Amino acid sequence: MPQQRSPHPPDAGEPLLVVVDPLARRVDIESVRIARDVLRAGAPGVKLCLPEEPEETAAALLRHGRRRPVLVGDDAALQRTLGALHAGGELAVPLAFVPVGQPTRLTVAGGLGVPLDAVTAARAVLRGAERRLDLLADDAGGVAAGALRIPEPPCPPAPAPPGTALLRACRSLVRRRTTAPAPRLRVEADGEPVVPPGAPAAEVAMVTGAGGYADVTVRAAPRRGPTAPAVGGEWPTAADGGGELRVRARRLAVEVGGEGFRYRTGATVDGPVRFRAWRVLPAAWGLVLPRS
Repeated sequence: MPQQRSPHPPDAGEPLLVVVDPLARRVDIESVRIARDVLRAGAPGVKLCLPEEPEETAAALLRHGRRRPVLVGDDAALQRTLGALHAGGELAVPLAFVPVGQPTRLTVAGGLGVPLDAVTAARAVLRGAERRLDLLADDAGGVAAGALRIPEPPCPPAPAPPGTALLRACRSLVRRRTTAPAPRLRVEADGEPVVPPGAPAAEVAMVTGAGGYADVTVRAAPRRGPTAPAVGGEWPTAADGGGELRVRARRLAVEVGGEGFRYRTGATVDGPVRFRAWRVLPAAWGLVLPRS
């Protein structure tokens, strides 16, 4: 992911607006307290904001005024915040981020280079420098930092006591999710089909790369039986009809018939939709990261 040093690094002497996502307070209140104490000890003025609902977090950050905005939360909180900043035309303001949440909901933060330890992350807020990062924007007004995946991976339900009706329903749901045929997606990168006609894709992954481009990985849909049409040599297939193709592009469009597809951006799942298009916004937003 491209990281460009800002010509105007954040001033460590500026007062801070620290907005703590409510889920972070419920999941790991101790890390929230540690981050708060480090920030209060190192900044001349810290205003702490504790929204009651996750939807209020981004709105609170938009009211930062002359204070530097600091978000404490997980990947989903970051996603909501970036969406609000994008819609409000506030992406020029550098954002500082202290990740707090379950490890599985901090993968985007780690991939961006944000320290996952509360103390180290808070110190980076005080002593770090802004990096300008690429952003994925879709045709529905949504944005994503880092990566997206189509379709979103199935998430098994929580275990239930043996012999209950809930357990039987959960097992039925898992069987449907894991045995359902993969969607047969039509994919275009920069206006050109990624796979030949008659060879639809089953999975697509898109990761912001460098210079305003994204790295796109497309996996072929398995062939449907021995009479399925052969795929041309330009599409690398395995014996079962699967295979991967990788391209770099500024724009990606995915379409599917039937019930549509779901896609994951960080900890957020959207859909189902039958069509979605994404484009890379180069150096669209600023994130405060450790100077090293």
